[in-house]
Amino acid sequence: MALSISLTACKSGDAVAKVNDEVITKDELYQALVEQNGAQVLDNMITMKVIDQEAKKQKVTVTEEDINKDLDALKSSYGGEAEFNSALQYFGYDIEDLKKDISLNLKIKKLIEPSITITEDETLEYFEENKDSLGEEEQVRARHILVETEDEAKKVKGKLDAGEDFADLAKEYSLDDSKDSGGELGFFSKGKMVKEFEDAAFSLDTNEISEPVKSEFGYHIIQLEERKDAKEATLDEVKDQIKDAILNNKINEAYPAWYQEVLKENKVENYLNTNN
Repeated sequence: MALSISLTACKSGDAVAKVNDEVITKDELYQALVEQNGAQVLDNMITMKVIDQEAKKQKVTVTEEDINKDLDALKSSYGGEAEFNSALQYFGYDIEDLKKDISLNLKIKKLIEPSITITEDETLEYFEENKDSLGEEEQVRARHILVETEDEAKKVKGKLDAGEDFADLAKEYSLDDSKDSGGELGFFSKGKMVKEFEDAAFSLDTNEISEPVKSEFGYHIIQLEERKDAKEATLDEVKDQIKDAILNNKINEAYPAWYQEVLKENKVENYLNTNN
């Protein structure tokens, strides 16, 4: 659903800008917005109204808890809060607009779901086709100390070799925010870190400390704390996840026809569409 902009009625002739002696009025701005993308924005607004009214008619509700559950899953898919916020900023998306989209999608899901059937054969077929991606990836838990120069890295490594505490040295020397927790980075799988860092971290034995590792951010000294091997999932473990994936696919397929049927039951007057 495209982000909506408000096209409000306004007093004729009110100025919104002036270039030398020439005035741009609210009426001119309104007309330009309508001509550029007004039809699409209005269609989206109509869709939202139709679905909201249908949800009320069917007594379908979406709670803040429902929205936050989907929002948390979305954050996880981006790798965490920081990565998620960066993506929002990159796409110029506001969190409240995102919540509105999530709420709309949840209403659609709850409205269509009762008509969807998922068989055991479909579940098994999906599992067989996607089992490699349904299990747990290999993960490591590590901490690091990030410094600017190779000389600094060698100095810190010498202190570690002499028996000084890794967490204490991270708090004293590290340049990034992880220093507040002694350099702790938590668990991560392959593809989440820069290549040089990742290659070094996954090659270490438990409790082993790396030599200085250069990346675009500086020089890292890494300590591997724990390793989790890749684990293939069983059907029972991921059955709910599979059914939800199949359900979402079926809802996406069913939505266009479902919406057209709902639209026929409503009186919609679109004054921008000259065919109405």
